Amino acid sequence: MKYSTKLSDALHILAFLSMGAGQRITSAKIAESVKTNPAYIRQLMAALKNAGLITSTQGQANAELTRNPDKITVLDVYRAVEGNKPLLHWDIDTNPECGVGIYVQLSIADFYQEIQEAAEQKMQTITLQAIIDQYYKKLEKLALESGQEIIS
Repeated sequence: MKYSTKLSDALHILAFLSMGAGQRITSAKIAESVKTNPAYIRQLMAALKNAGLITSTQGQANAELTRNPDKITVLDVYRAVEGNKPLLHWDIDTNPECGVGIYVQLSIADFYQEIQEAAEQKMQTITLQAIIDQYYKKLEKLALESGQEIIS
């Protein structure tokens, strides 16, 4: 079963736009960084635009954030690309004649809801700026370990 990478890819796009502010950044350039195709990037960017997180003009390499990275949370981005889709999914295709099959899954669903709420609370506290800051910390650590200059 394939899992969704929309959230991490959308955060990647936003970080790329933030760090490249003022530059012409095409969907092809972002797609190269994400290692995907430009059409997928444009699809995610459309969702980010619909959520009010970026502005852009179709056919132009001029996308930019609508607010500072410290005002964009992981939850904002999650909602933009996944909507109200839950993080975890319980099996709804169990044997309806088996009490265990039904009630174990319903019990699991209760706990998954608790997990969802806790995850969303945490996602609300993590900003795009925190992700960008963590990126620079990792670059700095790598540079120190390898003796190389930091390239951003």
